[in-house]
This record gives sequence, structure tokens and C-alpha cells, in this order.
Amino acid sequence: MSRSDTFLAAGIFAAGLAIVGGYGLSQSAQAQEAVDGPGPNLVIEVAGAANGTIVIDMLPEVAPLHVAQIATLAREGAYDNVVFHRVIDGFMAQTGDVQNGKAGADLSRAGMGGSNLPNIPAEFTTDLSFQRGVVGMARANDPDSANSQFFIMFAPGTFLDGQYTIVGNVVSGMDVVDAIQRGEPPATPDVMTKVTVQE
Repeated sequence: MSRSDTFLAAGIFAAGLAIVGGYGLSQSAQAQEAVDGPGPNLVIEVAGAANGTIVIDMLPEVAPLHVAQIATLAREGAYDNVVFHRVIDGFMAQTGDVQNGKAGADLSRAGMGGSNLPNIPAEFTTDLSFQRGVVGMARANDPDSANSQFFIMFAPGTFLDGQYTIVGNVVSGMDVVDAIQRGEPPATPDVMTKVTVQE
């Protein structure tokens, strides 16, 4: 997979960043309703400048295949010691490259890897929107190419609606998300030291 194929094309990023500036930072009523769902929760211990715990309420009723894959990888410990490798101010923080994104490794290919599990078919929805705190699944140009990487929105990005699978919402620790070091990759990336699933 080439760097140009990872996550979003540069043109979409440029357009999206321009759109983001026009939106407020509060969650929509739609996203808040999803936050009140039953879980399971993904619990991420973060070390670095952003030191603390992020809790994500996963949405199996919206994206059952994606949530199952994330939960499987978390239970296997695959996400442990993976960095936030792509962090764009005012947009999102991306992590989850279990192949090329381990702390202490060469991060030049971070964002181009996946896991030992197969890619997942798209589970797009128009019922939810990419708002602050929403968690989406990263993919290449092929809509069915999501695997292990995910991103957390700093701000609304409704231009992603219907193009990327929504897998959850941050219910605790947005202050930790906000403190994640920016960069592609950051000079000193923050690390998911431990990722667990709570039913």
C-alpha cells in the first residue's frame, strides 16, 4: 500500500480542514444518543504528553464487524505500545497501526500497515455524523480496506459522513485526546501503552 493510498487523499484533507473551521466543537444530539449506548468499552491507557485514560463506547449495533475486529486485536494485546502516528490539529488523531506503529520502532511506514486479520467490508451509516469525540475506522482508497487503524475526531468533520465507518464515541478522556502531540508522525508520539475491552 502506498502512502498516497493511506486513510484520506490530500485533496480531501485540504477540503475537510477548510470545512472543519466552520463547525462548532460540541457533539450533536445524534452523537450524544450513540454515546449512551451499552458498550463494550475500549479503554486506552496513554503515555506521553497526553498522559491518562481514554474510554470509548463502541457501537456494535452500528458497525458489528469493525467493533469485533478492534475488540479481538485489543484482547490479543496487538494495540499495546502503538503510537498515535498521524495527528492533525483541528481534525483528528490516528493510531492503531499494529504492524508499523510500535513505539521505539522506525515510524517511517506508520500508517501503511494493518494487522494479521483480514480487511473489513465498509459499514457506513448515515444515521451518525463525525462530530467531536467520534471514533472512525481508517482505510485506504478502497472502502473495504479498513483493518486495525482508527481515528478520534478533535472537531466535527461531517465531510467524512457516509465514507468512513463510525465505531464509537469517547465517553471519558477527551482532555487526554486533546493533549496528543500533533505531527505526521509527531516528533515524540504519544503511545497507547495498554488497550483493553470492558464489557
